Amino acid sequence: FFHFYAGICSALKLTVPSHTIHGIEGQPLHLTVDYNFNATASEIQIIWLFEKSQSNPKYLLGSVNERVVPDLEYQHKFTLIPPNASLKINPLHISDEGNYIVKVNVRGNRTIAASQKIQVAVDVPVTKPTVHTEPSSGVVEYVGNITLKCTVDRGTRVAYQWMKNGKRLHAGPNYTFS
Repeated sequence: FFHFYAGICSALKLTVPSHTIHGIEGQPLHLTVDYNFNATASEIQIIWLFEKSQSNPKYLLGSVNERVVPDLEYQHKFTLIPPNASLKINPLHISDEGNYIVKVNVRGNRTIAASQKIQVAVDVPVTKPTVHTEPSSGVVEYVGNITLKCTVDRGTRVAYQWMKNGKRLHAGPNYTFS
């Protein structure tokens, strides 16, 4: 019974904080990974892959025990400090959006393995809005219409909200929104 129980316990458990993580463009992002196992290990291997939809996964870096083997193309961007399996991406770019796959192999009497996938979404901070007025004089007291156009140069998931004296404006006879 005890031997059977020990066999069950030697399973490798790999945990990630969330399966979707939002990062900010230009900032570092840590993909935190914890693993634990109840076996004696002669070798611990950690592998990180990156996949975008409709393309083959790319090898980013890997390690065996304390030795890290990076893909030379990406070695300045990704950091792994074994035996910690967490990955640091610095700086985060819009092209880094996609799935990151971590695989941990533990070799003892036999090899046990586990993997997890983390989806990374990259948020671009919203730039300061600019407002254009038509007609440009802005003075149309009692006659005609005035059009205010608000734009931002960059930003993900931008939502616009017009206010007057701190209160939300709603469409009506005096205001139309497009």
